[in-house]
This record gives sequence, C-alpha cells and structure tokens, in this order.
Amino acid sequence: MVRNAILALGGAAALVAFAPMAEAKSKSSRMKCAAVTQQQVDGLFGQFNAAWATKDPATVTKLFTKDAVLLATVSNKPRTNHSEIQDYFVGFLKGSPVGTINSSTFKMGCNQAARLGTWTVTLTDAATGAKTDVKARYSFIYRIEDGAWKIDHLHSSMMPEKTN
Repeated sequence: MVRNAILALGGAAALVAFAPMAEAKSKSSRMKCAAVTQQQVDGLFGQFNAAWATKDPATVTKLFTKDAVLLATVSNKPRTNHSEIQDYFVGFLKGSPVGTINSSTFKMGCNQAARLGTWTVTLTDAATGAKTDVKARYSFIYRIEDGAWKIDHLHSSMMPEKTN
C-alpha cells in the first residue's frame, strides 16, 4: 500500500513537472512566425560588424538576447549573460576587429534564423598597427526578442587546420 502511494505521488509529480512544458508547447503552436530572408540575416551581420567598429562593448552586447550564449574565438569561458558578454568585448574590441564572411549556409525557422560558415576576423595591434587575420568557423543563431532580431548564440572557433 505504501509502495502504491509512493508510485501515485511519483506519477502526480511527473504530471506537475511536465505541465509547464505542455502549456509552453500549446502557446508556441499559436505563436506567429516572423518571416526572415537571407538578405535580412546578412544585414544582422552588418549591424554586428558596425557595432564592433564603435569599440563600445555595450553597443555590441545590446545585439544579444537576454539569455544569449557566447562561445568566443579567443576565450575559454562560455559567456551566458549580458554582463559576461560585455566583459568579453571590453578586451576584444581593443583589437579593432573587422569580420569578413568567407562562406555561409543559412537556416530559417519560426522566429529563428542561423548563419553558419567560415569567416576571417582581422585584428589590429594598437601599439604597432600590425594586422592579424584569424580564420575561424562561426555559428550565429538569431531569435526574435522584444520585436527585434537578436543574437541568441554565437560560436566562433579558429580553424583546426592550416589554410592558405
């Protein structure tokens, strides 16, 4: 009898645990999907590059969703909130980065878009003016937040093999 009561409580707990997921699924099925084109996603990258040019970490950080994840090229630490993302850009923007897309694949979905491929990030040494090209792979995942397309996830990693 005690075993049956425990099983019944466990089953009730599972129903309670999954209820929010069912409600979220129900709401998402009624959600309107924002249309997006490759040109618009390309424009989002242009905004990102222009934000880098300001050298203002806050300007760059505003392009990210509130719960974004940044897995940056030159940092071992995953950045999972605006404070950490902004902290990363404080140092990174000192190199006057400029991103150039080398290849892209686009994936579009309901209120989400992704741009994946390879890019070159050119950094300039402030003391000497010497430029360094960092060739890397990237994944930008965008999501609608507060009516605007924002970066929900950015991952960039240096190419593992030498390229010419």
